[in-house]
Amino acid sequence: MELIVIIVPFLFLVLLSSIKQVSEYERGILFRFGKFKKVLKPGWNLVIPVISSFRKIDIRTRAVDVPEQDAITKDNVSIRINAVLYYNVFDASKAVIGVQNYGYAVSQLAQTTMRNAVGAVSLDELLSERDKISSEICKIIDEATDPWGIKVENVELKDIKLPDEMQRVLAKVAEAEREKLAVITKSVGEKEAADNLAAAATVMASAPGALHLRTLATLNDLSSDQSNTIIFAIPIEVLRAVEGLDKEKIQKVVEHIKK
Repeated sequence: MELIVIIVPFLFLVLLSSIKQVSEYERGILFRFGKFKKVLKPGWNLVIPVISSFRKIDIRTRAVDVPEQDAITKDNVSIRINAVLYYNVFDASKAVIGVQNYGYAVSQLAQTTMRNAVGAVSLDELLSERDKISSEICKIIDEATDPWGIKVENVELKDIKLPDEMQRVLAKVAEAEREKLAVITKSVGEKEAADNLAAAATVMASAPGALHLRTLATLNDLSSDQSNTIIFAIPIEVLRAVEGLDKEKIQKVVEHIKK
């Protein structure tokens, strides 16, 4: 009787310790006699002590910060770059059996792949095509981690740090580009203005007196400000009109204009 009293509580404790709970975001890996048995689904599962062992694997997406790496671009520019990696476990059995520490392995693979990818492109390509390079890194890591049961969802390059000397060079290049655009814009404006002036001169030349009327309109605009000094340019038409006149007639014309 006393033996039963001792055995029953002991068996009850063993039964309680054999019940393992697997949450919805986890998967359980069951080993029996050291051999892989099966993947335990979410819920309560019975794991017999001594002969069976059990390990939980989180299958949620993880965000891993890839440490800052020293790299050299294709055009021999030294930079420091870091990234963030998103991955999850799609096959818990492979993540346990296929690799010793899948988290550490993924991190090391991401660092190596990132340095290799940066070394294959120039600095301009790295700065202008970050999304494309990130996608290529993600594809390479995803293919390499498939045997481990790991799915790499995304890789994002975060910071790209350049040496101070290179930052000054890039600033000078950007300034030169802005100056070039300013000169081009100014020259385009001058060309358009010249084309418009040529078109206006052609129209005025086709209509006698048009230039004189335009001159008078300009003088009318300037006369509103008394501080202006007006230099009146006599149109060629006026000179042609008085070309055959003698001095007395010219003097009469001038006096008439003054009046």
